Amino acid sequence: MYRKHNFEEKLNLVSQVKNCQTIKSVSKKYGIGASILAGWVQKYDLYGEKGLKRGRNIRATGELKETVSRLVLEKSVPLSRVALQYCISDTSIKSWIKIVRSEGYIGLYKDNIRGRPLRIMGRPKKRAPETELEKLQAENVRLRAENALLKKVKALVEEREARERMIGQKPSKN
Repeated sequence: MYRKHNFEEKLNLVSQVKNCQTIKSVSKKYGIGASILAGWVQKYDLYGEKGLKRGRNIRATGELKETVSRLVLEKSVPLSRVALQYCISDTSIKSWIKIVRSEGYIGLYKDNIRGRPLRIMGRPKKRAPETELEKLQAENVRLRAENALLKKVKALVEEREARERMIGQKPSKN
């Protein structure tokens, strides 16, 4: 299982390689893949100690994706070299290449909507009545609903009073 290594560990291993130990021997001694260690050494050679620190995640633009994809597909630059040069993961570049092969370069410019899709909840907003007739019709609808509610409440109260009379209790004034 792969575990993340902090900056100090990486620097220690790279310095051992720089002090005339082979990548294979250091990787075997510490149980790290030789390709991972070789990548750290290359990053150290290109960027110094800064190359071993974890970089910030960048949001790649369509232009950057296209540039990187063209380097790998058209100019046959090795994917690992492009990943080191642009500080982008191999898996990201592979996914961009997959998009180019299926949709073309235009597919790299599509905006990926991140996160859960929005759900429309509740009722749509009603517009305010504009004419006098619309205002009266809206008031009529409101009054009918209010009237229906009052009838329902009255029926429930009468039903409760009838039940209480059957049991022999006096109805409450509430």
